[in-house]
Amino acid sequence: MTADMDLSVAFAGFRGMFFMLTPNESSFEKLEEVPQYVQQATPFFIGLMVLELVVGFLMTGTPAITLGDGLTSVAAGMISRLPMLLIRGCELSSYMYVWEKYRLLELPWDSAWTWWFTFLGVDFCYYWVHRLAHEVSFIWAAHQVHHSSEYYNLTTALRQSLTQQFTSWIFYVPLALVAPPSIFAVHIQLNLLYQFWIHTELIKDLGPLEWIFNTPKHHRVHHGRNLYCIDKNYGGILIIWDRLFGTFAEEKEKVIFGLVYPINTFDILYVQLHYYFGLWERSQTYKTIADKVSTFLNGPSWSPGKGRLGDHVDNPVVTGKETPHPTGWSLPQTVYVVIHFLLVLRAYHDMFENKAVLSQLTILGMVLYILLTLTSMGYIVDQSPSAAALETVRCVIMVTMQSYGYVTPLLPSLAVPTEAFVSLSLLYWALQTFSQLLSIKKKAD
Repeated sequence: MTADMDLSVAFAGFRGMFFMLTPNESSFEKLEEVPQYVQQATPFFIGLMVLELVVGFLMTGTPAITLGDGLTSVAAGMISRLPMLLIRGCELSSYMYVWEKYRLLELPWDSAWTWWFTFLGVDFCYYWVHRLAHEVSFIWAAHQVHHSSEYYNLTTALRQSLTQQFTSWIFYVPLALVAPPSIFAVHIQLNLLYQFWIHTELIKDLGPLEWIFNTPKHHRVHHGRNLYCIDKNYGGILIIWDRLFGTFAEEKEKVIFGLVYPINTFDILYVQLHYYFGLWERSQTYKTIADKVSTFLNGPSWSPGKGRLGDHVDNPVVTGKETPHPTGWSLPQTVYVVIHFLLVLRAYHDMFENKAVLSQLTILGMVLYILLTLTSMGYIVDQSPSAAALETVRCVIMVTMQSYGYVTPLLPSLAVPTEAFVSLSLLYWALQTFSQLLSIKKKAD
C-alpha cells in the first residue's frame, strides 16, 4: 500500500507537467501540505531529455542536444535555484505577507472554483510577467538568459535566470488579496512545470489544442530571433492571452533560435550577467538623466528619439542559414568536462538534501564552489586562455573539499577512482598553467 502511494505521489510530478492534476487531489488547506511538484518531476525531466535525444537522433540523424549548450542550460538551471538555499522564494514570501496583512476576502481552499480561479489568475499574471520581461530592459537583462541558447530542446527549458525571481513576484501580489497561499503554491509550480515539455522541435502540431493552449509550435516562435517572432507568444499554459492582447504569431518560415545578437560563449556567469553591464555602458553614452534612466525602463531596442519599445530596424537580418556557436573540443576534453560536471551535480544535490543540517557558512562555501566549477567548465568549453589557471585553482579547492567529505563520488564503489581522477586533474592543469607561465616569460625575454 505504501509503495503504491509513493508511486502515485511521484507520478503526480509527471502529470503536473501536462496540467493533468484535478482540483480534488491538488487542493490543500495549509501551505506546508503542498507537495514539491517540481522536485517530484526532476526524474521525469531527465527521462524526457534522454528520450528527446534518442528520438531526435533517430528522426534527423543528428543529436537534438549538443553537449556544450546542454551543459550550459543545466548549469543555468542549477544557478537559478541557489538563492533558495539562503532565502525563501520571493514570490511565495511576498504573497504570504500580503495575504496575512491585506487580504480582502478568503476564498475557500477546498472549492474547485477557487482552484480554477487561481489557475487563470496565475496564468494571466504570468503573461504580464513574461511580457514586461521583454518590454522593460532591466527585467530583460535577467530574462535574456532563457533566450540565450541557439538550440531549442528540453534542456533550454532549464536555462533560467539567477535574478528574475527578484522582480517577478510583484506581478502575483494582487492574487494574494483573495486566493489562499496553498492554492497559489500549487499553481505557481504547475505553471512552471507545464512549460518544460513545450521546449522541443520534435512535436510539430497539436491540432485544435493550438487554439487554447501554449504548445511547442507557439513557443518555438517565442524563442525565435526572426523579425516575425520577436516579442510574441508570451503565454504560460494558455495562448488565449496573446490572442486577446495582440501578441500572438503563427509559426511560419524556419525559426532561428537565440538572441538577436548571439553571445557566442558558454561562460555561465557571462550568460547570466552580461546584459546588466551592457545596459550600464549604453546608459553612459547618453547625456540627459532622462535618457539614462530610460535605458533601463524602456524596451531593449530603445534609443533616444524612438518610442518606448524602440524598433528592430537595426537588427541583423535573419537569412535562415545561421548556425549555432560551435564547440571545437576533443573527446578527452568532453569526457573530462562531463565527469566533473556530474561530480558538481552530486555536490549540488547533496547540498539541497542536507541544507537543514548545514551551517550557513558551509552552504555559502558550497555555493561559491559550485559557481566556480560551473564557470571553469564554461572556460574549458570555450577554450579560454584563462581556463588552465582557473581550473588549477578549482582543483586545489576540490581536493581540499574532498578531504573533508564535501565532494563525494557518484557511487561509494567509485571513491578511490574519483580521488585519483581529481588528483590527476589537479596535476594536469598545474602543468598546463606552469607551461603557459614559461611561455609568457620567454616572450617577455
